[in-house]
Amino acid sequence: MSDVQAASPNQLVCTVLPTYNEQDNINALIERLLASNAAPYLVLVIDDNSPDGTWEIVEQFADRYPISSTSPEDSNRLAVALVRRIGEKGLTSAIQRGIDEAIHTYNAGIVTWMDCDLSMPPEDVPRLVQAIQKNEADVAFGSRWVPGGTDRAHGLMARTLSWIINSFARVMLYSRIHDYTSGFIAARAEVLERIRLRGGYGEYCIDLLYRAKRLGYRLVEIPYICVPRTAGESKTGLNLWDYLVKGRKYVSTIWQLSRKKSLT
Repeated sequence: MSDVQAASPNQLVCTVLPTYNEQDNINALIERLLASNAAPYLVLVIDDNSPDGTWEIVEQFADRYPISSTSPEDSNRLAVALVRRIGEKGLTSAIQRGIDEAIHTYNAGIVTWMDCDLSMPPEDVPRLVQAIQKNEADVAFGSRWVPGGTDRAHGLMARTLSWIINSFARVMLYSRIHDYTSGFIAARAEVLERIRLRGGYGEYCIDLLYRAKRLGYRLVEIPYICVPRTAGESKTGLNLWDYLVKGRKYVSTIWQLSRKKSLT
């Protein structure tokens, strides 16, 4: 356990960034997050030992924006921290590791996360956080499928499949959630303490949002515009087969959740 204590609970906001080979995007992403969010604020990068050296870039940010328990002003600062995972891979486990570190090491009261390809505008993170800080929600998430939101990042095939999957989820699970596969989320620490992530690439988000609603937490969708990645390789889908494989898993998750009476 680190001796770092960044701020008291419900003050510190932490954005978790799960990275793998994002050296072309990580500089701009961290800089834009730091510029957009008010202190106390922490960017916590969970890097799966990227061969392209993403973690080395993050280390430089961590040196420039350190967290230290020795200075009282730390609770009013912007900071960056890195966890470099060796021998571990996977989006869901990386996000969960970040959540655990944010809550138990840094006492974060609100944890957010997002894709690291700049498709989700960093400037929209405060909008998610403010919905929670204003006590309008326990979980706030960016949505492409409510008025004001859209998906410019993907082609017609991907958008159509996403719309079909989310429409199926609305019918089978809860009709007032429009973007079950968002992946652009902010939540109170208490919610994430109670609900641990499970499932693969996008299934975890379907599972999290549905269980949070079933447990009585307040969910709010915030419209955002998903924009094309400008550098690096997409991890969402490389071709039709990749989209269909992921889509099949999403549909299976939705079906299984609809049949379960227990949330465990």
